[in-house]
Amino acid sequence: MLQFIAHYGCHVLLPFAVALIWYKPLWIKAYLIMLAGFLIDIDHVLATPIFSPGRCSINFHPLHSYYAIVLYVLLLFPKKTRLIGLGLAIHIIADLVDCSFM
Repeated sequence: MLQFIAHYGCHVLLPFAVALIWYKPLWIKAYLIMLAGFLIDIDHVLATPIFSPGRCSINFHPLHSYYAIVLYVLLLFPKKTRLIGLGLAIHIIADLVDCSFM
């Protein structure tokens, strides 16, 4: 249960906090853009089984690979891609939290 709360807490609450603190005037838009980081989980459909509770996503799925993570970090630097980069980086952080329970 703690793993579930920590993992999805990071996925939902961390973007919410970032949006409220640093993007206050546009926090709803910022929050929704960062939540779109969930879309990288589409690569789970390439795995068999699609969901395995004992599997760490980091470097297992293509969009969770170390190469992809480097790209997500690079997206943090240009202002135009920063929110997308934040959403993707927060997603990876949430998955790292999940992996720490294994």
